[in-house]
Amino acid sequence: MKQERGHFGSRIGVILATAGSAVGLGNIWRFPYMTGQDGGAAFILFYALCVILLGIPGMVAEFVVGRHSSANAAKAYRSLSGGGPWAVIGYMGVFTSMIILGFYAVVAGWCLHYLFVSVAGDLNEGGQSAQAVFQSFSGSSYLPVVFTAAFILLTHAVVTQGVRKGIERASNLLMPALFVLLIVIVIASCSLPGSLAGVKFLFHPDFSKLNHSVTLDALGQAFFSLSLGTACLCTYASYFSRQTNLLRSATQIAGLDTLVAILAGLMIFPAAFSVGVNPDSGPSLIFVTLPQVFAKAFSSLPVVGYVVSVLFYALLVLAALTSTISMHEIGTSFFCEELRLTREKAAWIETCCCVAIGVLCSLSVGAVPGLRLFGVSLMDCCDFLTSNILLPLGSFLTCLFVGWVVPRRIVADEFTNWHTLRGVFFGTWLFVIRFVCPLCIAAVFLHQLHII
Repeated sequence: MKQERGHFGSRIGVILATAGSAVGLGNIWRFPYMTGQDGGAAFILFYALCVILLGIPGMVAEFVVGRHSSANAAKAYRSLSGGGPWAVIGYMGVFTSMIILGFYAVVAGWCLHYLFVSVAGDLNEGGQSAQAVFQSFSGSSYLPVVFTAAFILLTHAVVTQGVRKGIERASNLLMPALFVLLIVIVIASCSLPGSLAGVKFLFHPDFSKLNHSVTLDALGQAFFSLSLGTACLCTYASYFSRQTNLLRSATQIAGLDTLVAILAGLMIFPAAFSVGVNPDSGPSLIFVTLPQVFAKAFSSLPVVGYVVSVLFYALLVLAALTSTISMHEIGTSFFCEELRLTREKAAWIETCCCVAIGVLCSLSVGAVPGLRLFGVSLMDCCDFLTSNILLPLGSFLTCLFVGWVVPRRIVADEFTNWHTLRGVFFGTWLFVIRFVCPLCIAAVFLHQLHII
């Protein structure tokens, strides 16, 4: 069944949808606690440098593959490689995104549950209440599964509407709402007594904190945050028009993504320092530590504390949804075009696969702790497999593929929009893709495997 492929209808739709794929819990949860662990502003500066020098070139490389092929990720790499072994990159991206969506939806489901709990006012009593809520919910035999499935079905409802009516329309609504919520909470956080210490920590660099591990953490966060190696950027680029400026779009998307991460730091650090809490508590940050922070920080204004708590978890739900939409679209596009199915049928295949993965991951960290692989929970195993192996490997192979395998003429045509743009940075970009990015990604890969 041959169907006309969708396309984004506007330049702002391209930017917001693709930025939405990058903006997610990695910005609002992972970035702040890594900043706290790795020394604050010095980590941020090196992270920004990695985004500019490596992240943006990597995004453009995936854009080149996606737009030139105008096809799902698997077909894109297969067609450009002439059916050779490089085609495995596209299939690996589809597989990786499906696993990520499965376990990512578990955390997104927790966020959705916490939104309901915060609306009900059950998080206003502080840290002990938050700890009790988290333990009760995560240990339940059915609630985490229900919220995981519910979040995937919410994502499904958007994706089935298509590129313009579903993904683009949702992004045009969700991304501005996300920024508004962020700014409101940042203002509330920075108005607290003693909040200046958190702002100073965020923006006053202490270069004595920089070491080998911190720099590699920053590089890894840059690639993780920008969704490199998931086939997401390739898939979205297949909906770009021929007039889309790939380098400018990548720069704008990376800028928005970094801005959200900085605003997340301004949201969390001032409030945390105001009550004497350093938000470097890792995965428990948003479900245990921050409810305690908000309760203490706004103890004299409980209504404000209630509103901030509700807005914060609404923000997390929006951020997670913009990411899950993009990950769902990767598989939906694949099944639709490879199996010649309608979008609705293809979306249901992706949804069912991801719900199955999500349910098993949810049970492995709650009601059925015996669901383990290699000595860790199934969810931790999926996280390690994708974040530490498949994502770096996908990015590494894409750089080699675009830099050395795809004909230079095709790459130059895409980079310059068929020579309607000057392409001043083409030579520099190609050098980075061929040499710098692969070496840096290899360093991150070996670091995450604790080899270096």
